[in-house]
Amino acid sequence: MPVFGGGRGAGSIRRAAVPGGNGGGDLSVSWSFVPVVQLVSVDPVVSADELIAALVPPPRFNDVRFSTYRPDVAEPSQAQAVDYLTGLAERISAPAKSGGLFRRKAARVSAGSVYLDGGFGVGKTHLLASLWHAVPGPKAYGTFGEYTQLVGALGFAETVRRLSGHRLLAVDEFELDDPGDTMLMTRLLGELADAGVSLAATSNTLPDKLGEGRFAAEDFRREIQSLSGRFHTLRIDGPDFRHSGLAPAPEPLTDAQLEVAAASEDGSSLDDFGALCRKLATLHPSKYGRLLDGIEAVNLRHVRPAPDQAVALRLVTFIDRLYDRSIPVRASGESLGELFTPEMLKGGYRKKYLRSTSRILALARDAHTLV
Repeated sequence: MPVFGGGRGAGSIRRAAVPGGNGGGDLSVSWSFVPVVQLVSVDPVVSADELIAALVPPPRFNDVRFSTYRPDVAEPSQAQAVDYLTGLAERISAPAKSGGLFRRKAARVSAGSVYLDGGFGVGKTHLLASLWHAVPGPKAYGTFGEYTQLVGALGFAETVRRLSGHRLLAVDEFELDDPGDTMLMTRLLGELADAGVSLAATSNTLPDKLGEGRFAAEDFRREIQSLSGRFHTLRIDGPDFRHSGLAPAPEPLTDAQLEVAAASEDGSSLDDFGALCRKLATLHPSKYGRLLDGIEAVNLRHVRPAPDQAVALRLVTFIDRLYDRSIPVRASGESLGELFTPEMLKGGYRKKYLRSTSRILALARDAHTLV
């Protein structure tokens, strides 16, 4: 099947059988043009106001609430987390106490901060988004990476100015990738907490263990300990619901099968994996989400393991944006479950890569059901 290169206007020809014109019920073949997007041809632009407005739970979690979370009866920590977070939401939502008619208004005080720790797929993000939905605005929700990217795009002072009036700042997938991020987020969250902003975060690492295996934690012990001390820690136990009882991930398609799949759906993209990796290197990570606007399914040719950590970390962010939007992913080449090499999975970013693998395989299964 022919596939034509290009940007948003690119496409392929779809063949369809239609009734013939001889009245005998014969079928003839017609051809129609179906747009197939190439992500590498898109040049997204995002303003500062759009970056702030985008700090909301991803579409996958638009409708989650505490009432839609189903605690595992075999894991009591899950129900305990719901109870605690419900109470925290009520405290955050309570009207601030005034200083009286003739007294200066008291400085706003944080209602408290919480840290959700647990393995992959136990519902931490569901609970974090539920907390965000339960609290009136102003409020912000983003991943750890999105906040560091926000500071990079706006500057530290402007980020603090825009967020310091919020009731709640939710941080999903709290991670410490390097010493610079450690000090940046410690300072940012510290200033926001001092301004009365309640903090809520999820992670796969207890707060007093952040940084272990990634850099010399003892060199930054003071920053890490001061950061962890701001949170009440809730441990949430349980298996990864994304893969519990599921069959292995789908096998890669052939290039021909991939092109047919891309041509069969409106809103599909089709890109060479290597070209996409090069494209991601040219964009600020805050633009990865905008790259996917209007995309219903992503198709990647010639997938192979990431050649180095820089490419791997960009893929992690890109996969997060795909997962946020529940965009199915198909691939030819090597398995999507092998994007990160065994050496990478032994290193300091192990948990990050495992989470990303869990998410991309869930999206691959979604694509398989469409086929």
